[in-house]
Order: sequence, then structure tokens, then C-alpha cells
Amino acid sequence: MAGDAYLVDTNILLRLVQPDSPEHGTVRACTDLLWAQGAILFYTSQNLAEFWNVCTRPADRNGFGYSVAEADERAGLIEAKLSFAADSEATHREWRRIVVAKKVSGVQVHDARLVAAMHVHRIENLLTLNAQDFRRYEDIVVISPQNVPT
Repeated sequence: MAGDAYLVDTNILLRLVQPDSPEHGTVRACTDLLWAQGAILFYTSQNLAEFWNVCTRPADRNGFGYSVAEADERAGLIEAKLSFAADSEATHREWRRIVVAKKVSGVQVHDARLVAAMHVHRIENLLTLNAQDFRRYEDIVVISPQNVPT
């Protein structure tokens, strides 16, 4: 697995900064293991926007209730530890191709955009807590934190 590339889904990023989450320990152990194996972990602009949304949303609306300064600090940790898979016109074109070819609609368009970024940046693996959301994409490897190969 040395040198493998993984796109890290937003749900993983959120658990990394939420120590009281039941999944925090598993997610942290998983990312530490991947880094020890030489894996490169990526995030996208979309991931960080979704991350910011949850971090700054009030707790009574299913968010973390962090201040902008607290969200900025945590986002900075992600930017420092993970590699950035930048958006581009190629990502947009690939997303358009995917949503038509796979008949993607509704909120699932966001997952299609992550898959488009993976294709453009040649990232084969997706690390997520919601593997079922990505079943339609046969050309990527979807991995849950508890299933990371050792």
C-alpha cells in the first residue's frame, strides 16, 4: 500500500477534529496507519467547504457550533496534513460526464464531484464512513476506516 493515494471524504475529516465522536479513535488510527504506510491523503475544495459548513453550523442544527476562528484553525490542520486536489475545468467536465452517465440527482451530485476529482487526479481510493453512497462508482476503491489494509 506504500504510496497509495486516498481522497478523504468530509465525514472522515469531521471525525478527525471531533475527539468526542464515537468514530474518532477508529478514524485517527486509520489515517495514522495510512500515513505510516506512505499513503498520500487528499482533500478537495468541496471537502473543506462541507467541513466548514458543519463546523460553523450551530450544534442545535446538527453542527459543531465552532466559531469562525475555531473552524479556521481546524481547517488549517487539514491543509497542513493532507494534499490538495485542486478543482479545474477538467474536474467540471468529468463531473458533468459522470452525472449524466450515472443518472445522478439530488444531494448525490456532491459525491459525484468527489469522484470526478479522483478521476482527474488519478486517486484510486476513497476513505469514507458512507461506503454505500459510492456503490455506483465501480472504477474507484471505496474503503471504510475499519477496513484499511494493514
